[in-house]
Amino acid sequence: MAYDHEEQEQLDALKAWWNQFGNLITWVMILILAAFSGWKAWGMYQVKQSVQAAILFEEVQKAIQDKDQAKVTRAVADVQDKFASTNYAQMASMVAAKFAFDSNDLKAAKADLSWVQDHGKTPEFKAMAKIRLAGILMDEKSYDDALKLLAGEFPADYASSVEDRKGDILVAQNKLDEARAAYQAALDKSTDKNPGYQFTQLKIDAIGGSKPKVAAK
Repeated sequence: MAYDHEEQEQLDALKAWWNQFGNLITWVMILILAAFSGWKAWGMYQVKQSVQAAILFEEVQKAIQDKDQAKVTRAVADVQDKFASTNYAQMASMVAAKFAFDSNDLKAAKADLSWVQDHGKTPEFKAMAKIRLAGILMDEKSYDDALKLLAGEFPADYASSVEDRKGDILVAQNKLDEARAAYQAALDKSTDKNPGYQFTQLKIDAIGGSKPKVAAK
């Protein structure tokens, strides 16, 4: 006999169990395998997206080196449209905004910074974009809009820069008491090891502020 009586009973029980649950288990396994395959496919898709976005980012940097504004605009638009989910899109937008600003194309600079503000994937890039955009709005005398950009929560590493920029805007409005308070807040949220600390100190001194205590290290 291929099986003894006890083994045959176990086999019969297994067959009965399989007849009851086998179809369900098969479908569960199919779903698990499909999910795993989809996960791997998604991972490969993300890698492909990153590689293509990186190539476009290189094109943006090369166009900036060549001072080719038209090519910068095209390449940035491509990376924003096709690869918005990658970090390269926000990085390309930031460097393009700096190039546009240095070229006195404030419209293009604002457009790229606004894109990062609206579509950026990391709080740090969004914070940087808001601070720089607020600076451009300040230069255009759109003070209220600039201050609105700096309202709300920001990453802790950018808190001092936000307050410093608020101080600049308030000085431009000749609101020196409020500017002094903003600069003081910037110093309080920084340390004397921060490269911008002394510059903020010079600003507060220039508008008649008393020399604050050095922030705790």
